[in-house]
Amino acid sequence: MTDTDLESLYAYPPDRTWVTANFVSSVDGAVSVDGRSAGLGSPADKQIFVLGRHLADVVMVGAGTVLIEGYRPSKQLPIAVVTARGTLTADLPLFADPAVPPIVITCAAAQLPSLPADVIVAGEDEVDLALAVSELAARGLHKINLEGGPRLFGSMIADGLVDAVNLTVSPLLAVGDSSRIAHGAVIPPVDLELASVLRADDVLLLRYQRRNSS
Repeated sequence: MTDTDLESLYAYPPDRTWVTANFVSSVDGAVSVDGRSAGLGSPADKQIFVLGRHLADVVMVGAGTVLIEGYRPSKQLPIAVVTARGTLTADLPLFADPAVPPIVITCAAAQLPSLPADVIVAGEDEVDLALAVSELAARGLHKINLEGGPRLFGSMIADGLVDAVNLTVSPLLAVGDSSRIAHGAVIPPVDLELASVLRADDVLLLRYQRRNSS
């Protein structure tokens, strides 16, 4: 499949706000190896990861993932970090002279230091994720690429804000105590439909869409 074919397959729908979650997991459901998702990666997964950013207007990610994975600034699009506890500091690599200033999505109760970012206050004691998505859309950022972590993903699902999931299944059995790709409160299952399946050697690239979300 050509790059153009992949872009067409993974494209966001026009004229609406849309959240696509991008995750990789082992066959037995682990979201990381030795605490990081890189241990599950492959060239095919990297290609979809890069494509997800290429097609999106903004990356949305939890502060914990930023800290664990060592996020750095993007040259193409803003990275919007969600934090309710003020764990971000100005000396993080993410804030190191970015070409595109990051966005920090937080709540009024968080004790954030001064950060070189566009700060969105969405909610009082907790981050109102629906309001956060609306604030991103108000900035013209309608194509939202959700990169994690599991707790933010779980909260976005619970709030009905996830439209599609790109899931790479790595040909590994990781066992251990790794989290699943979504974690949080117990909610009724969300019905998905399979939009596409690609295979790269032993790696599966699955694309799901929330039923009736088109």
